[in-house]
Amino acid sequence: MSKKGFKVEIFVVVVCWFCCSRALPLKPNREVLNDRPVIGILTMIVSDEVMKPFGRTYIPASYVKYVESGGGRVMPIRLTLTTSEYEKIFKSINGLIFIGGATDLETSDFARVARIFYKLALEANDAGDYFPMWGTCLGMQLLTVLVAGENLLSRTTAENVALPLNLTTDAHSSRMFKDFPEDLVKAITQEPLTGNFHHYGLEVQAFQENEKLRSFFTVLSTNVAENEAHFISTLEGKRYPFYGVQWHPEVNRFQWDRNLNFPHSSHAVHLSSLLAEFFINEGRRSSHHFDNLEEEESSLIYTHTPLYAGNFTAYEQVYFF
Repeated sequence: MSKKGFKVEIFVVVVCWFCCSRALPLKPNREVLNDRPVIGILTMIVSDEVMKPFGRTYIPASYVKYVESGGGRVMPIRLTLTTSEYEKIFKSINGLIFIGGATDLETSDFARVARIFYKLALEANDAGDYFPMWGTCLGMQLLTVLVAGENLLSRTTAENVALPLNLTTDAHSSRMFKDFPEDLVKAITQEPLTGNFHHYGLEVQAFQENEKLRSFFTVLSTNVAENEAHFISTLEGKRYPFYGVQWHPEVNRFQWDRNLNFPHSSHAVHLSSLLAEFFINEGRRSSHHFDNLEEEESSLIYTHTPLYAGNFTAYEQVYFF
């Protein structure tokens, strides 16, 4: 081969290498993230008499805004569907939230539907199909009932009070809190950043005495109730992406009743923001999706209109179903 031919061959090889290196990613993307996650919110049964004229179930708009602020969208899930319909919904959404409220955690329709999704979520995660769940206040209590198979709650009154969290040593390495900035972690333990509005909860002793709960959850924080009961205020699953808070992170940014202790400090808002982003990021790891765009659009909360309820409830706006 002549020198000229050799130079041409080298040039072709270099050009091909350059083109291929530009076309292919330097590192393979080992986890495909879903940047349009849809989070299901199980509707809560109406218990307040003043709300009953507007619907049988509801979702406070603060939960919807909370999800949206983290980069997700909401699908309201009614309590009147069939098991097969819930199975189809499960394959369409990327996470599920059990909200606060008041209802029976063993016999109500809310509990019945929650058990269906809980079983589906266990089976999916066991099969490598990532699916996160979150419980707030009553929702966290529900998670403990589902895991324990019985109601172990007792009176742990913390009604209309904002509290700091007594973080456990496990909190600092937890999925929920490990990426928090140090100044915020310090503020969480010293400032009243968490709004509490509950009469019942899971006492630390009840948790420690139950093998199912101990093996399933890691306790991230505790608090002391008005009756001196030592209760669990934050937990997360050891093996499963299930999370629970006895307090209300959504109120820090989206509820404003002056008669209620909704924390609105800079640290309180930051805490709420990071938790919303955390859970939506968990939802991004789910590959579930709707069968088609039309089905997706018709299922989202945007097809419903919230009602102004600030003049007869603690919520600014409520979705009724």
